[in-house]
Order: sequence, then C-alpha cells, then structure tokens
Amino acid sequence: MKLVLYSGGQSRSNHRLHEAVVRLARIGKPKSKPLQLTYIPFCADASSVYFHRAMRRYRAHGIERFFCLQVDEPHSKDEVEMALKSDVIYLAGGNTFYFLKHLRASGMLGRLKEFAEKGGVLAGLSAGGLIMSPTIASAGEPGLNPDDNEVGLKDLRAMGLVQFEFSPHYEGTKAELRAHLEYSTRSPYPIYASPDGGGLIIHDETLTVCGDAALFYQGTLIRLAK
Repeated sequence: MKLVLYSGGQSRSNHRLHEAVVRLARIGKPKSKPLQLTYIPFCADASSVYFHRAMRRYRAHGIERFFCLQVDEPHSKDEVEMALKSDVIYLAGGNTFYFLKHLRASGMLGRLKEFAEKGGVLAGLSAGGLIMSPTIASAGEPGLNPDDNEVGLKDLRAMGLVQFEFSPHYEGTKAELRAHLEYSTRSPYPIYASPDGGGLIIHDETLTVCGDAALFYQGTLIRLAK
C-alpha cells in the first residue's frame, strides 16, 4: 500500500510528506501522465477554501488535476467513480467522529480501503490519518487532543489499513506524555504520536517516520528521531 499520514501544520513544514505523496503516485506511471488528486473534506461547510489551498499546494509539487467529493452531502455514482479513478485521494482534517460517520454512511469507507489496497495513494491529515487505523478511539481520549463526539458515534472501527493508532498534534508536554502512556496500557495497538510538520509514509512493508515522533506501546515510550 501507499499511505501518507500527516499530523498537521503549515504547508512548508510538510514538504517532505507532499513530495512523498507525488513520488508514490508516480510509481509505475509515465512522466507525461497528468496526476489527479481527489480531496475529501470532513464536512462540506467552508470546504471550498481548504480545497483551493490544497490545489495550490499540490500543483507546486506536480499534480495537475483536482476533484472534490463531499461525503456529508448527496453525491452521484459518477462522482464516486471519478474520485476512485484518481491517483491520490486526500482525507482532510476536522472532527474525526463526524468524518468517520459520514464516510461510513456514504459507503465510501469500504471503497477507500479497496482503493488503497489496490495501490492508490491515500493521504490523510489528522482526522484523515486516524481513519486509516483500526480505530479512532484515541480521538476522544482526554489528553490526546480530543474531538467532541457530537454525532454520538458508537462504532469507532475505522479502515484498519495499518495495525497501529495515530496521534497527531503531539507536542511532547508532560501532560501529553502521561496521557499517551496511560492510554497505551489500554490499547492493543502501538501508538505513533507525531508533531505538526511530521507524519508517516508507508510504502508496502516499509514505514518511514518524518519529523520527531514518539511510539507508545503497553505503557512504554520509544522515541523516534527524524
């Protein structure tokens, strides 16, 4: 698979991750082929602003065609097929519970998993990265930059493309350290905590850490350097 998980931060600090997205999308394709990216926002409200920012960002890295799919508004089968024909699908950040609810309700959760398993590049920022993991349970965990579960989502199972949890926006404060250590004693999965400007790149069986990160597992901290 070809996955890129962004913690967050400004475009400049994420340049290594942007480059990885395009590099992975180019594998096995002629240089003359224009690349297409589909942007999926967590909700439709104000999404056009962030979509246009993403267009500017990825145009600078060589992507030429763009499409936006709203999962919390009605959309056609043709729009879904257009998205799934893309070289890259980008899952934006936002409220993780709301996003997962509407990806599941729209039928896109399973389709996105298939897209990634068949070799499409799947990128996710913050909430979008969490949704690639087996569960979004950490999204509501106190001390781990939690989201409000305003939609009352009970089924927190996500795509399960990776066998670890992802914790974005990690700053390494004492409070965050304690919260991650405690949570890791209750999670069956390792937890990668990544600061903004960093993230994870997965190509087949190889995982590359961009930026400083921390790995928590069963009450133990393993520090990872960039």
